[in-house]
Amino acid sequence: MSCRLFRPGGGFRSRQRASAWEWLRPVGPFYMEEGLKTGILLRDGLCRIGGLVGRVYKKDKRTGKKQEGKEMDFRNGKELLAVCEKEKISIAQAMLARERSLRGISKEAVDAEMTKAFRIMKRSVEEPLEKEVRSMGGLIGGEAKRLEARRRKGKSLCGDMITRAMTYAMAVLEVNASMGIIVAAPTAGSSGVLPGVLFSLQEEYELKDEQVKAGLYTAGAVGYLLMRNASVSGAQAGCQAEVGSASGMAAAAVVEIMGGTPAQALSAATGAIANLLGLVCDPIRGLVENPCQNRNAVGAVNALINAEQALAGICQLIPFDEMAETMYHVGRSLPFELRESALGGCAAAPTAAACGKDCSSCG
Repeated sequence: MSCRLFRPGGGFRSRQRASAWEWLRPVGPFYMEEGLKTGILLRDGLCRIGGLVGRVYKKDKRTGKKQEGKEMDFRNGKELLAVCEKEKISIAQAMLARERSLRGISKEAVDAEMTKAFRIMKRSVEEPLEKEVRSMGGLIGGEAKRLEARRRKGKSLCGDMITRAMTYAMAVLEVNASMGIIVAAPTAGSSGVLPGVLFSLQEEYELKDEQVKAGLYTAGAVGYLLMRNASVSGAQAGCQAEVGSASGMAAAAVVEIMGGTPAQALSAATGAIANLLGLVCDPIRGLVENPCQNRNAVGAVNALINAEQALAGICQLIPFDEMAETMYHVGRSLPFELRESALGGCAAAPTAAACGKDCSSCG
């Protein structure tokens, strides 16, 4: 591999954020030959040697020159839709191409990574339904199994698919809170939304695993754009940035899986984020347990609502990129007490404040 190096430059944007890979100034070229161990591979196809940062690319061994290749990348929703339109591909295909292009790896290598994530997600959904899982903090455990038991008795108010989505989303939070293995999608605190939605959809429509994995690529593209242009951190922008982002990712994934267009998928993501705009992050006792578990269920159902609307041809007024920016600014407007500090919201309620291990207010 070779690497053209750059020194970080530029300045901070008005909202006091800067991405290292957005503010690069050339000082090269400088080549890092294949086999050299001093380079550190960073995200987005970048490498670092000392204080220098640059993009990794292949070097023609015969000529010694940089190989000219077609690089696939997009920085926002508008660029993503333009790529999909130009190449006549889905968001999932664009994200797969981006991974291959920027990381310089094969389709099989990317698919292997996604298959691993798929299997971990599936196991995190199934485990709490087989055996009740209690959280380390004692605030949650067994809720998913109780919901599943009620559904199997035919007593569900919401119907099989919605109830499954809620159940599976809550199950993953039980695994996370008991120190089990989950896939942060995009965070541990919102890790139940995407698997809850996708595996309930798979069961309802008897989808193949490959169809569900394609949805993970779609979700990954939306998550990447939100991480780049907004936030997925509850401490930075509230629960809207965690569960809201996860809900948007899941909504987009469902739309593409069910045959919707890239534009419809981003519209669904926009609606999902808008519906949870302003949601605060207020974990009781500072633990990712309650009300986090319930909010994952909300995020899952919200994703299905917006996917249904998008597939029906209902378009959101505000574009995806503007909604991402809006979500970020709303999040930064939230007081510190409502951004994962456990000092406000539900966490500050008297019962929650006095709650110890194995605390419960209902039988």
